[in-house]
Amino acid sequence: MLTLFQRDDCHLCDLALAVLAQARAPEFDSVFIDDDEALEARYGERVPVLRDEGRGMELDWPFDAGRVIDWLGAPGRD
Repeated sequence: MLTLFQRDDCHLCDLALAVLAQARAPEFDSVFIDDDEALEARYGERVPVLRDEGRGMELDWPFDAGRVIDWLGAPGRD
C-alpha cells in the first residue's frame, strides 16, 4: 500500500500528484499532516513524501516520473 504524505494548499504536493499520475502509480492514500503533531514532526520539512507501507521505504520530493517508476520496481515490491 502506498501513502502520499502532504499538506493542504501545497504547490509541491500538487506537483507530486501530477508526477504520480504521469508515472501511472498504483492507487495510494493521501494523508494530510497539517493537524497531526506526530506526522508534522516526522514529515513537516519533507512533504510531499511517498511511502510504501509494505516495504517501509520512503521517496522524498523532489521526484519525477522516471524516479517513481524505478522506485516502485525496486526489490521488495510485490
